[in-house]
Amino acid sequence: MINDNIQLHKAAFDKIPQEKRDRIVRVAIEEFANNGFENTSIQQIAKKSEISVGSVYKYFENKETLFTMVVQNGLSSLEELLLSLADSSEDILVKAETIIRALLDFSKKQPEFIKLYCRLTTTENSDVIAGFSQRIEAMSASVYTVAISNAQRTGDVRDDINPAFFAFLLDNIFMMLQFSTACDYYKERFFIYTGKQAHESDELIVEQTLRFLKAAFNFK
Repeated sequence: MINDNIQLHKAAFDKIPQEKRDRIVRVAIEEFANNGFENTSIQQIAKKSEISVGSVYKYFENKETLFTMVVQNGLSSLEELLLSLADSSEDILVKAETIIRALLDFSKKQPEFIKLYCRLTTTENSDVIAGFSQRIEAMSASVYTVAISNAQRTGDVRDDINPAFFAFLLDNIFMMLQFSTACDYYKERFFIYTGKQAHESDELIVEQTLRFLKAAFNFK
């Protein structure tokens, strides 16, 4: 798992009420998502969390450990989904539908984290965050490539495609669906192409994405 059982917060963080912990994490995600890692300060997070700067340092060693914790918490749910699908014997199209529905649900429930993830994958280049996107991308690449290769062996997917290349294209589709749900620029792109009504219908998004994938992979 992404967290590798590393305790990123101090013991004092576990002793405060859950509501306070949730508030600090929520504010941290919002600040990092809206301003980026470099332009977010502990002072900003403390003020909006309605706690003192000293309290933040009582709970976390520094900004890097706080950032690492919020990113790991968010990415761990995606990693759990990918690991469960990797062990599943379900048809690849069923796996694709499971991923699409899970990503749409997560994106709508935690849009600020998706904005943060967008920064991780498109704009941020700090040494602090360099390993996060690479790690989850490596797992996605492995899971998707293996799934496509297995489907080729069973005859469910055409045999004239490159599994690794198609895994890359598949991941890009999934990523754009997430960003189009939560990130302003990508949301506007979605509206331009499909209209706002499509954006409001998860069933339509799932149906049309699966139709596209079925045609691309030539599922039987």
